[in-house]
Amino acid sequence: MISFESDYTTGAHPEILKRLAETNLEPMPGYGTDAFCESAKRKIREAIGDETAEIEFLVGGTQTNSVIISTMLADHEGVVAAETGHVSSHEAGAIEYTGHKVLALPQKDGKIAPETLEKYLCTFFSDANHDHMVFPGMVYISHPTEYGTLYSKAELTALSDICREYSLPLFLDGARLAYGLMSLETDVTLADIARLCDVFYIGGTKVGALCGEAAVFMRGCRPTHFMTSVKKRGALLAKGRLLGVQFDTLFTDGLYFKLGAHAISMAERLKEVFAAHGIEFYAPSPTNQQFVVLENERMERLSKNIAFSFWEKADEAHTVVRFAAGWSTASEDIAALDAALSE
Repeated sequence: MISFESDYTTGAHPEILKRLAETNLEPMPGYGTDAFCESAKRKIREAIGDETAEIEFLVGGTQTNSVIISTMLADHEGVVAAETGHVSSHEAGAIEYTGHKVLALPQKDGKIAPETLEKYLCTFFSDANHDHMVFPGMVYISHPTEYGTLYSKAELTALSDICREYSLPLFLDGARLAYGLMSLETDVTLADIARLCDVFYIGGTKVGALCGEAAVFMRGCRPTHFMTSVKKRGALLAKGRLLGVQFDTLFTDGLYFKLGAHAISMAERLKEVFAAHGIEFYAPSPTNQQFVVLENERMERLSKNIAFSFWEKADEAHTVVRFAAGWSTASEDIAALDAALSE
């Protein structure tokens, strides 16, 4: 079975497995206080271009979103997100489980428009009854979004300016950040994200790591006693070295960015195959996730040999599905899809 189901259906990049094996018997202190974590943090700071960034490693995306949001919000605050944002639509209530409401806003192409955010905040604070309401305490965006779209530098700057006007931290979910940074259509760099956002994370799980996300806090935004709060939430990994080794490898010789670039090149090939077979795109995506509309009969036939993800029903006869290229997608996978669509 050839899989385009997601970008984390395979294990880890061989360089990561090799490094884990090489360092396996080296005794190291626990809880992320080891030399590998320190080396990885140093390399990430160099990639960001800011030596003041504070970095913490967590295991997975839902855990990272939940921990960051719950530790940075006061008890009367919620997190503003697009209605299609991951914390709003695909986190199984993880944020609400911490006692914080997700304040969902209308979206366009998976993104919060700056004018939408400005209008919401202005309306909230001008409401004489807002003391009886959940306060907006943070703005969450994802880059790429759930639909594979990207914020432009102008959009990100506008959102950042609004957040700073209202003293709200801007949090960027970077589970697939490498695929956004290496998109052929982006004008946003890692340094831009560090400058414009208050906290973001660099996703490893979907970009060649077995597991792991690197949370980056800018300009002193890391909550006080963060490690203690992580442990309280059951999210502190005793063998933190496992995350350190992986991110140290990903940020050696630009591997993280090379893996992102590879996935983008495979996604471009996917686009060519779909176009050649006259398959309709649901929405344009400049990243590794491609959304297409398939006739249900064709979808059923294709699914016998090719794995992909259901997204939503288009109508009674058509379905929107997602094909995800990833760090391990091979040219042979694209050829197999091309052949299956020809049958």
